[in-house]
Parts: sequence; C-alpha cells; structure tokens
Amino acid sequence: MTIPERLDEELKRALKGGERDVVDVVRMVKSRLSEKRTSPGFRGPMTDEVAVEVIRSYVRSLEKAIEEIEGGGGAGNPILRKYRFEIEYLQQYLPQRLTEDETRDLVRRAVAETGASGPSAVGRVIGAVMKAHRDRVDGALVRRVVEEELAKG
Repeated sequence: MTIPERLDEELKRALKGGERDVVDVVRMVKSRLSEKRTSPGFRGPMTDEVAVEVIRSYVRSLEKAIEEIEGGGGAGNPILRKYRFEIEYLQQYLPQRLTEDETRDLVRRAVAETGASGPSAVGRVIGAVMKAHRDRVDGALVRRVVEEELAKG
C-alpha cells in the first residue's frame, strides 16, 4: 500500500473514531500532496518518494514554527502541543533517522574519504554526507557534527 493510500485509510479510520488531531494532520498532508500533484512541472504518479518529500517538508515547517513560537516566549502556547503531535504522528511515514552517534560515524568516514580538513571544507563534507544519506540524517545535526569534527583537526 502506498503512502497516499495509507493516508486515505487512516483518514477514514480517524473520522470513524472521532480522532480530531489525526483527521487534521492527515487532511493537511493530503492537501499538500494535492498541491504538489498540481504544481507546475510535476509529472508522473504520486510515488512514495514524492510523498515522503512532501511530508518531510511539512514536518520541517512545523519544527521551524515551534522554534519561532518558543523563541518568542510562547512556551505555553497550546498550538505547540498540536504541532508536536503532528510531527510525532508523521514520523511513521518517514524513514528512520540515524542517531547522533551513527551520524558522527558517517561524518568521520566522509572526512576521511574526502581528505577534508579545516573549516573551509565544511560544505564539501556536508555535501558528501547529504548526497549519500539525505533521507536518513538530520541536516542541522550533520552540519554541527561536521563543524565539530573539522575543528578537531
């Protein structure tokens, strides 16, 4: 079953069960998938890869919104609970992320393979890691780890 099909089934189940939070997040993702499908330049079927890209983009926007709300002193804002629920719920549709230790191992290998050293090589190492493991790593974590590793040597 494809991700769009799973979302359709999940929406039906949540509507029957009265799960308002799930209904909201699934409808939002389905809306974004529809926008993608009708966007200029989009061709072909709605594959799981495209669906994952759309979901990941939505999750990133939620994470950014959480940072902005918390940064503005809105730690008690009730919308934070909703956004956190949506992020947690959508994780089931995304590839499992690597841990910080696993990411650090990838970065160390990339540093060795590229022969990188010093702060000027940060972009090259990040590029190598992201090109090979984009779906499984957190870009912000990769940047931080690369900067730390290149600062050592």
